[in-house]
Amino acid sequence: MTYRRLLEATLAHALSYIESLDKAPVSATTNLTDLRQRLGHPLADKGMDATQVIDELVADVQGGVLGTSGGRFFGWVVGGSVPAALAADWLTSTWDQPAALFASGPAIAVIEEVCGQWLKELLGLPRQASFALVTGCSMAHVTCLAAARNAMLAKHSWDVERKGLTGAPPICILSNNQRHGSIARTVRLLGIGNDNVVDLPVNEQGHLDSAALRRGLQDHAGQPTIVLLQAGDINTGVFEPFEEFIPIAHEHGAWVHIDGAFGLWAAASPKYKHLLKGVEQADSWAVDGHKWLNVPYDCGYAFVTDSRAHQAAMSHRASYLTHDAVARDQMDWTPEWSHRGRGIATYAAIRQLGKQGVAELIERTCQYTHCLVTRIGALPGAEVMWEPQINQGLVRFLSAKPKATDADHDRHTDSVIADVVESGEAFFSGTTWRGKRCMRVSVCNWQTNDMDVERAINAVQLALAKQ
Repeated sequence: MTYRRLLEATLAHALSYIESLDKAPVSATTNLTDLRQRLGHPLADKGMDATQVIDELVADVQGGVLGTSGGRFFGWVVGGSVPAALAADWLTSTWDQPAALFASGPAIAVIEEVCGQWLKELLGLPRQASFALVTGCSMAHVTCLAAARNAMLAKHSWDVERKGLTGAPPICILSNNQRHGSIARTVRLLGIGNDNVVDLPVNEQGHLDSAALRRGLQDHAGQPTIVLLQAGDINTGVFEPFEEFIPIAHEHGAWVHIDGAFGLWAAASPKYKHLLKGVEQADSWAVDGHKWLNVPYDCGYAFVTDSRAHQAAMSHRASYLTHDAVARDQMDWTPEWSHRGRGIATYAAIRQLGKQGVAELIERTCQYTHCLVTRIGALPGAEVMWEPQINQGLVRFLSAKPKATDADHDRHTDSVIADVVESGEAFFSGTTWRGKRCMRVSVCNWQTNDMDVERAINAVQLALAKQ
């Protein structure tokens, strides 16, 4: 079988999808039952022509693919794919290199080396920090906190990689109570346990204050402690005051980990990098590529200052593997041995954008977020709950019922969001913030433009008129 006819047909399908993004609904237009009926073909005894497989696959998923690649998707924190990253991702699958060892893909290993240096420069992180390219921020947390677990228990004369956690001193994690859910999953996977995560209250600005942090550290003096700080709250985009907090944590011998899933990218912008002042003093950082860098899913990055602890937590040697004495073997730094060369798309995206392009992408999407939040919030029946500091903001919709309660406003807000999504003109998601239902506005896509913003505002206006 030759690839040409198949790949040319696939290219046509891909271009048709990309070129229709401006016109097609950004939301799903089919339901679960239909998708199961279309895709649930009986398992056949005999195979079929590969081109027919792709043609039927494209037909069967119609209406079930969200327009996350386009400029009108404002739900969660989802970026698109800049053209060079998309094309490089196709090549990643074509080359199909096992990205575990230099020996199993020399060019891929060097690409990852280069990406690590570029990323540290863009994000303002220490040049000597070790790094890993992983599936996303969740696995970046796992990687960083595994290194932290190694380092903090080593201070208590405990070799966790050899002895495990049975009998080890319990590790405490101090965090603000708005932490992302991926942390809960991380501490379960690492055996730290959710009961050992201490949630500290945030102030009116949405972050910890120094008194709360000091109290938490004093309460756990003498215990292996990790302080988790946020670079960009998931609802509000708020940053902790790193320049103040990190030295406090280090005074008490704690490891400082930064959850910078999207917010750490603000360091690449001259306009917003002040929000991250002092963040380079931390011990580890986790960030996504498939958010603000706009590379395809899945892609995340982990950075660790203590490279010894990082490597000790991840590496393994075996006689059947070909380890290199000079080149960087990726498996020494990542949780997975088997993974694709996700550095290729990162490499291509950074080369396409350059420093200025990354900064411009960040600043433009922040401006669009502010425009969406303030203009939607000014519509009759709407109110701004959080004016964006970067690319995250909150709006609430108020019920017109006489003596409406908070529960009425919550239901009304969810109803307006549902109507906007159903219209297909824009996609927003909801959240509960400080006990109230809100519509999250998150702009992360390189393709978002003025017309996308106008269409989204008009869609909200029409949804409010329907209520």
